[in-house]
Amino acid sequence: MKTLTLTIAEPWFSMIRDGKKKEEYREIKDHYLHQFYNYAEMQKFFGLPPQPYHFDRPQVFHTKQFQKNFDLLVLRNGYRADSPKITLKNPKIRVGTGRPEWGAEHGKLYFVITWGE
Repeated sequence: MKTLTLTIAEPWFSMIRDGKKKEEYREIKDHYLHQFYNYAEMQKFFGLPPQPYHFDRPQVFHTKQFQKNFDLLVLRNGYRADSPKITLKNPKIRVGTGRPEWGAEHGKLYFVITWGE
């Protein structure tokens, strides 16, 4: 099974654990682009240069054929091996805005990560 592991801080960890928060956000940055997408294939398809990444081209992110597929999402509350963890099934990633009550800035685009039950 392919697993996506992300570190998450409080209070978001507890809100997800308690079922109060249904999505997690990551800034649109190089690190997450490589973690969530097959960028080498995107480069070939869209004719993108290696650097800088084209975060201003939304069609790049809405092309699902380049997304990496994960079976599980593991959220860790800390970096230690014994940090509390939550394992969630069927994570999905999209680009969109988030909810301010769940930590997103109003109107800002993020990688939005959702999961199944």
